[in-house]
Amino acid sequence: MTPTLTAPTLPQANRYGINARAATQLQVAIAPYLGMDEGDLIELFWNRCFAASRRITACKVGTPTHLRVPESFVQDGLAQVYYQVMQVGHGPARSAVTQVRVKTNAPGGQPPALYSDENQNLAPVGLPETIRRYGVNSRQVRRGVPLTIEPYLNMTTGDAITLCWGDVRMDLPKIQARGIGLAVQVWVPATVIAEAGDDCRLEVTYCILDRVGNTSHWAPSRTVRIAASTSSRPSRAVTPYRPRPLGSPCEPG
Repeated sequence: MTPTLTAPTLPQANRYGINARAATQLQVAIAPYLGMDEGDLIELFWNRCFAASRRITACKVGTPTHLRVPESFVQDGLAQVYYQVMQVGHGPARSAVTQVRVKTNAPGGQPPALYSDENQNLAPVGLPETIRRYGVNSRQVRRGVPLTIEPYLNMTTGDAITLCWGDVRMDLPKIQARGIGLAVQVWVPATVIAEAGDDCRLEVTYCILDRVGNTSHWAPSRTVRIAASTSSRPSRAVTPYRPRPLGSPCEPG
């Protein structure tokens, strides 16, 4: 056996960590090691607590070992993961440590109803009172429309917000550290308004995807009357962009 065993890997983690979905059925992969033999006992530790074990059978020698981490172990924060191998006639050999961050708190908080793709914890977009009452006229189309996304629960660096103006998607700059806890100011340009076209009840909504892949689902929509001539609207067909079905995160980018 090698003096130092390689660190375990977490296939379900991304470069930033583990999200809520991965935490429910998280597995740790352990690579084959020199001297691997039938009867070896592999013990997995999560933050120095024993989490799982596996005894190697003859057919598993030379193949990766996968161990399931109980969901109760996977708590938010930085976790240290390692394993040790016990062989007959040898003392325990401990692996190198893998550090991984766990984030299961979704932006906006968890949607209250699993059967709904709308998150009532998120505020609808904020629009100027004149636009909410009278809609968008041709002059406003040309100069664009300002709107506001209020701060939301679990707002954090790297959050990616996708705004849907009717059938047109607009990906906003990712949240920076200095913007946490502040409203997001958005300017919807004339090109986006023209592409979506006239509509007496155009829906505006947004969703958030954090760095580890937790999704907010969709905010309650705000309806806007677009009463303007859009002769500048592109002649090409616009592919509708609708909220994805339940269970699918919004995917900015």
